[in-house]
Amino acid sequence: MSEQIGFIGLGNMGQPMAQNLLKAGYALRVYNRSSSKAESLVTQGAQPVSRAGDVVEPGGIVVTMVANDSALESVVSGEGGFLERLGPNGIHLSMSTVSPATARKLAELHAKHGSMYLAAPVFGRPDAAAARKLYISLSGPQAGKERVKPILNALGQSVYDFGDDPGAANVIKLTGNFLIASAMEAMAEALTLAEKNGIERSKVINMFGQTNFACPIYQNYGKTIAEERYTPAGFLLSLGLKDMNLVLQTAESAQMPMPFASLLHDRFMASVARGRGDMDWSALAMGVSEDAGLQK
Repeated sequence: MSEQIGFIGLGNMGQPMAQNLLKAGYALRVYNRSSSKAESLVTQGAQPVSRAGDVVEPGGIVVTMVANDSALESVVSGEGGFLERLGPNGIHLSMSTVSPATARKLAELHAKHGSMYLAAPVFGRPDAAAARKLYISLSGPQAGKERVKPILNALGQSVYDFGDDPGAANVIKLTGNFLIASAMEAMAEALTLAEKNGIERSKVINMFGQTNFACPIYQNYGKTIAEERYTPAGFLLSLGLKDMNLVLQTAESAQMPMPFASLLHDRFMASVARGRGDMDWSALAMGVSEDAGLQK
């Protein structure tokens, strides 16, 4: 590959994703607020820059993988952002979990500058990112999708297209994270019920992970919750709270009651209040044990 790509956001997910683009032969410019996170990529051939705007070539492609809506808006249109430099025919491939409203707002802003905004949030943890096993939901202008297809193929195992609405892929991402968090809450309650009746948690999830619930979410998160192993974090609990806030905001805008999302929001909020924001988001299960009077 000879095309130059800009990559912004080198956290737990962005780091292995950027590495895979380098392995695929792309020339990469990288930016992260904490510049030290770029060091390992520089040794592999990436070019570091000091401002978000410097990662892009006019008319080129920039990939963003940042923590939240405000961080995304900052690197796009804040001081030192890349929007004006990207310019006509440029493509912004936004792979972060942000609100559909922010995606639509940024898409309009890009269109005014002649560039395209594509939403492509991902499902998978850092190990899946490293193994190119991410599932990617995609939406935005059709004209840009063909151009980014090789990039997406270098990052994930499959891509699901949800049409032209730039917010659609982020709706899918939020519904997916809601389903995962719901499953974790259900597992935490079920395993705590078993524990309070004298049954070993790991035996319970081992059975269900091989029978009624033989799928990665129940097998992987189920094992984590059964073993109560919440560090190191693959996905921060504080980001789980952020996502539940986005779910509820999106639901409110659509006049969609989501009582279980409200429960999950409160579970995450209580966990952050107890100082668990830097633990894995599956640590919400600790609150279930506490509610049941179990001291961990």
